[in-house]
Amino acid sequence: MSDPHIDIETSFAPYRIKMEAEGLSDSAIRAFRASYAALMAGETGMIPESTIQPAEDLPFAGDLTPPDASRAADLLKQTVLLKLNGGLGTGMGLEKAKSLLPVRGEDTFLDLIAQQVLRMRAQTGSEVPLFMLMNSFSTSTDTAAHLDARFPQLGGREAWELMQNKVPKVMADTLEPATWSANPPQEWCPPGHGDIYACLAGSGWLERLIEGGIRYAFVSNSDNLGATLDPSILTWFADSGMPFAMEVTRRTESDKKGGHLAVRLSDGRFLLRESAQCPKEDEGHFQSIDVHRYFNTNNLWIDLQALQEALNANEGLIPLPPIMNKKTLDPRDPSSPAVIQLETAMGAAIECFAGAGAIEVPRLRFAPVKTTSDLLAVRSDAYELTEDFCLRLHPSRKGQPPHLQLDPKLCKLVDGLEQNFPHTPSLLNCRSLVVKGPVVCGPGVIFQGDAVIENETGVPMDLSAGTYGG
Repeated sequence: MSDPHIDIETSFAPYRIKMEAEGLSDSAIRAFRASYAALMAGETGMIPESTIQPAEDLPFAGDLTPPDASRAADLLKQTVLLKLNGGLGTGMGLEKAKSLLPVRGEDTFLDLIAQQVLRMRAQTGSEVPLFMLMNSFSTSTDTAAHLDARFPQLGGREAWELMQNKVPKVMADTLEPATWSANPPQEWCPPGHGDIYACLAGSGWLERLIEGGIRYAFVSNSDNLGATLDPSILTWFADSGMPFAMEVTRRTESDKKGGHLAVRLSDGRFLLRESAQCPKEDEGHFQSIDVHRYFNTNNLWIDLQALQEALNANEGLIPLPPIMNKKTLDPRDPSSPAVIQLETAMGAAIECFAGAGAIEVPRLRFAPVKTTSDLLAVRSDAYELTEDFCLRLHPSRKGQPPHLQLDPKLCKLVDGLEQNFPHTPSLLNCRSLVVKGPVVCGPGVIFQGDAVIENETGVPMDLSAGTYGG
């Protein structure tokens, strides 16, 4: 019988050569090798319902006592605010960083994040908190140009950029590295935001942060403007002694397909289950917001010293469960060869740290933009921009975002959204909105209750000022 270790090393050798030729770090290569080894071993990454139980009885952030000013200031000096900024928003037809989309007037997501940081620094009278962005090779240039032009006081990219890695696509039939001479960049894909741990280690940033007195990291998505650096949660995390904590919120029908928190029966540890890790026969349980109540906001708190210790104990990697996404090599060409994209989710690290925890937060801290429906909602009055540049669901909505179903053929892409909605309607009192067919939304349009707009003529319907729905 052959040595499986040798088989994996032999099979992985072409990947190692390919990644080394691209200048990827040892940390990035080790992390990808772990996912590839799982694929070679026939692991599916699936988490059946029979192996978990729902997470229950978590502490609630709304019950925390705010720290006094001196305690908050001391902890902020030890904290880095790290925003994930690698997404292009290709699902919405974008070819630049999604964070450069206007969300309030001319202000983009990135503008509001920068203003959040600068306001907090003005309050502390110093250069804290430390601010960083994890960019991808697709977003780095546009992001740097924007920040250099509008917020030079943040410094150049060497002061704030953490560069995401890239990994090879895997041929589905042979498990060899994908090749595509027609468009070689298509041979690579992002490794998912679980790459953050390999990035921090491989770039030297983790060591530099710790040596500079930074103990804690708050990580969140750049498209979630509700995720501010909250001193009360920071203090709770620091006092808890936890190595890692995840912010979760109650699931609604709008996010029932997103990853949820659960407890593994075999060892009692928290874990994150994404939709791609759910067996088809368990989808009913997965999507039940009554069974699995807590949704991962992707707002994470990390003790960097604990992270460094975990990396040292695991040969320089965090053993994240791989997510195996089946795609075509060229996403725009359905006839191109089938590939597997090996990805990891950063929240999945909750199962890698003994003593990791979770805290329930109000829906106010979760306002992500994954679709044009999300974008229309956050641009509307259903969300309010606070004085600290935080975009939050309006209090009158009691944690329930409007449920929007825009015509997928006409509004899936940002260009289509803005053609149909050149003016943003009022959604403050709208429970749900369904739009079928082309429309031109004029100024002064108010949707309330459950509104349905149907237009089967093919000619855009003018929506003039007034109230629709009931």
